[in-house]
Amino acid sequence: MALILFTKTIRTTRITPKLSMQTAFMHYRDLIGKREIVGFGFNGQPSYIDRSEFPFPAIRWREPSKEIEELRKKEKGDWRKMNICEKKTLYRASFCQTYAEFLSPTGEWKSVIGAACFFLSFAIWFFYWQKAVVFPPLPKTFKQRYRRAQFRRMLDIRANPIRGLAANWDYENDNWKR
Repeated sequence: MALILFTKTIRTTRITPKLSMQTAFMHYRDLIGKREIVGFGFNGQPSYIDRSEFPFPAIRWREPSKEIEELRKKEKGDWRKMNICEKKTLYRASFCQTYAEFLSPTGEWKSVIGAACFFLSFAIWFFYWQKAVVFPPLPKTFKQRYRRAQFRRMLDIRANPIRGLAANWDYENDNWKR
């Protein structure tokens, strides 16, 4: 029964034909202008991103001009007849940066460290402001003299004699057991 329903479902559904890459990108033309689509790209959309792990973007960097079109015709011939400037112009028409340029350090770490230090100093100042203004002063029982008296009182009443302070106190010598 399930097989019959499955086959009827397959027969009744329409499978749309796959569109070509150029047809699929037609709705992106208003975003990319006249730039040439040269590949699938990083995520299948016609976008330009300089990435070392995916070095070939989907579109060229610059829109074609008369100078670039002439160089493209010239590059189909012998490359030894082209000078260095023409080769660099062709490269810059397709790519925004070289590997060395987009892999070089940007110095962004300096602003990140600066922002982290700023927020850390703000937090420290906020803590001291709260300690001075918001929180009440500590009770007098936090002073060392009162803490010693409380400790002595716990020993005198033999608090927790099995595993606590009283278990480790020598009451005859008035000192800790060794």
